[in-house]
Amino acid sequence: MTESRTGRLLPSSTVLMLREGAGGPEVFMVKRHHAIDFASGAMVFPGGKLAEGDSDPVLMGRHARPGRFDPALTAFGFAAIREAFEESGLLLARAKGEGSLLPAARAAALAPWRDPLNRGEKTLRDMAEAEGLDYALDTLVPFAHWITPEAMPKRFDTWFFVAAAPEGQIGAHDGGEAVESEWVGAQAALDDWEAQRRTIVFATRMQLVKLARAGSVAEALANAAREPIIDVMPVLDRDAPGEPHLRI
Repeated sequence: MTESRTGRLLPSSTVLMLREGAGGPEVFMVKRHHAIDFASGAMVFPGGKLAEGDSDPVLMGRHARPGRFDPALTAFGFAAIREAFEESGLLLARAKGEGSLLPAARAAALAPWRDPLNRGEKTLRDMAEAEGLDYALDTLVPFAHWITPEAMPKRFDTWFFVAAAPEGQIGAHDGGEAVESEWVGAQAALDDWEAQRRTIVFATRMQLVKLARAGSVAEALANAAREPIIDVMPVLDRDAPGEPHLRI
């Protein structure tokens, strides 16, 4: 666990699930419940803190298709897959021994696992062994690495990933932590934030800015695979004119 002079950093993962839209790639976003203590009411990508089961070595040994996925990010990758499934129903997994991702009907049939996973009553290993699954780490591409500024009372060490949503899987919010959901173009989301029609926190906006450069899902994935990941920890600037704001 990473430590800082202001306290423990909480390892977490976020995933930008992409599909092709009429004007370019669309990303799945959820609106956080107003009672959540972090980013309440904001539009975010599915994600959250790592769970103990995400580090289970049996997952990598028996239930993963890692491809070229960085072994150092294994637990973050499993957390991204779990959080995406919990918060959106989109599942990056294959039937054991199969080459294609789960079809929509099969993923939908696994929906009863979402709440037990979210409550920590079940793990990815439990679901894999009960349902005969392999998790598709090979579909995740690291996109960004952000660390919450030191001035914040609750801090996260977050890896962002991008992945193409499994064909036919639609996605739906969980109705608990996430109360709304939609597929939206990155620039459209940024335009809505500018017009004050959406609440989008700084780190999420910066990922949308980066995503908006791509004209297709394939281009977004290729860009992410090619560009180096830079560790980012914004600074709260209290000395600039006007209200204090974050800067990189």
